[in-house]
Amino acid sequence: MTTIDYYYFPLSPFAYLAGLKLETIAARHGAEIAYRPVELMRIFAETGTAPLAERHESRKAYRLRDLARVARFEGLPINLQPLYFPTNPVPASVALIAASKAGGGDLGQLAHGFLKAVWAEDRDIADDVVVRDCLTAAGFEAGIADKGMLSGVETLQRNTDEALRLGVFGAPTYAVGDELFWGQDRLPHLEAHLASLGA
Repeated sequence: MTTIDYYYFPLSPFAYLAGLKLETIAARHGAEIAYRPVELMRIFAETGTAPLAERHESRKAYRLRDLARVARFEGLPINLQPLYFPTNPVPASVALIAASKAGGGDLGQLAHGFLKAVWAEDRDIADDVVVRDCLTAAGFEAGIADKGMLSGVETLQRNTDEALRLGVFGAPTYAVGDELFWGQDRLPHLEAHLASLGA
């Protein structure tokens, strides 16, 4: 079975705007998704990308226009100035890692649930209550992220190491082997690649 490694950041607006398209594509091609949360600020630092706050004003303005345009196109609600952005991404990242190990729920719904909480619901994904709500809504036990916090953080660091080794420089990035697809707008290209593999 083909595996799609999904290098995921729970504060990425473009990951939010992908909705559940990745999951639909994977199901259509019989592929599995390995959800790999990463430390995006570390990736930015090591690959020479300026954090959002330090980018030129023209890039900031374009980003907001583009987010609004893509949201309209996808029919998804978006708050361009979320109440809790930025916030600490580690609790949501560790919860997704714990859920991947625990099983029993819908990882796609959980990953999207964290993104939706930030970009459509003005909720703080650093808040334990919000993390638990997202876990429960996706069919997982609410308390799984409380167990193995240290191992979850270690996995987050390993995911980031692996992403950097592969050449990942932003999120969302989808990888099939060493073939990288950066951005939700590259999902059709990912699907074409899966088809070329006979997946």
